[in-house]
Amino acid sequence: QVQLVESGGGLVPAGGSLRLSCAASGRTFSSAGMGWFRQAPGKEREFVSAISASGGSTDYADSVKGRFTISRDMAKNTVYLQMNSLKPEDTAIYYCAASKGPLGLRVGSFYGTWGQGTQVTVSS
Repeated sequence: QVQLVESGGGLVPAGGSLRLSCAASGRTFSSAGMGWFRQAPGKEREFVSAISASGGSTDYADSVKGRFTISRDMAKNTVYLQMNSLKPEDTAIYYCAASKGPLGLRVGSFYGTWGQGTQVTVSS
């Protein structure tokens, strides 16, 4: 079983940067694909980015491609989401999730463990 704790959210002006961290505990972290999702007020949760268990495969939503970078540090049991050139429409609660298998997928139902979320607010 993996437990996840996100951090790094905050308030930034448009064009700014943030790095989200997701610290994982549990023996299965190294074998789990990891994903980032977000949910804005009044909207459904949406996929942001994912990384495979090996770190060799990554995926991004079109809306963040070229601006966000996902990575993982096996030694620290941590997944990161570097967010650059932030826009007001990136404002949301960001959730880290651990997949039930080694792939990082776009569908939330493939993820068995979720963090509590961290708020990201981008001012215009």
